[in-house]
Amino acid sequence: MQYSFIKARPKHLVGPEWKLVLFFFGAAFFILFSTYGFLVYKNAAFKNDIARLDTKASQLKRSMVLMDTELAFIEKRSGHAEQIFTANAVLKESIENLFDLIPDRIILSQVEMRDDALVMYGVTPNKEVYEFLLQAPLRSIFHQTHSRFYPIDNGWYSFVSTSYIEKEVKQ
Repeated sequence: MQYSFIKARPKHLVGPEWKLVLFFFGAAFFILFSTYGFLVYKNAAFKNDIARLDTKASQLKRSMVLMDTELAFIEKRSGHAEQIFTANAVLKESIENLFDLIPDRIILSQVEMRDDALVMYGVTPNKEVYEFLLQAPLRSIFHQTHSRFYPIDNGWYSFVSTSYIEKEVKQ
């Protein structure tokens, strides 16, 4: 005898609805854990990048300090070179002015320029030519001028002229 109009079905511990629910929960957990793993990986990568960038920043700071030191040295050298260039330009102009001062009748053989003195060696036809054409302008430039004359065989005179500038004492 049969008590049911339908045929009996086997009963399962987990039904198809539960399988679907478990599948979706499993997929959601998989997505959550993979997202978490990805974020942990990216966080570690960012920390490595930050450490690398900190190292690079400290290296750049050290190189900037070295560059500043080199720049200060170069600026110091540049200033020194500019002073030398200016001193050379002034010296060149002074030498040109000195040689413009020498008359054609007086022949110089040697000129020594010192910080506070000018020593000239040369030949002049006579003492008067030297005194009027060269010694007078030298006296207007220098504080003291001394000249010594030595006669030579042809009737001319060899001379040594020493001119001094007195240095001002700074107080």
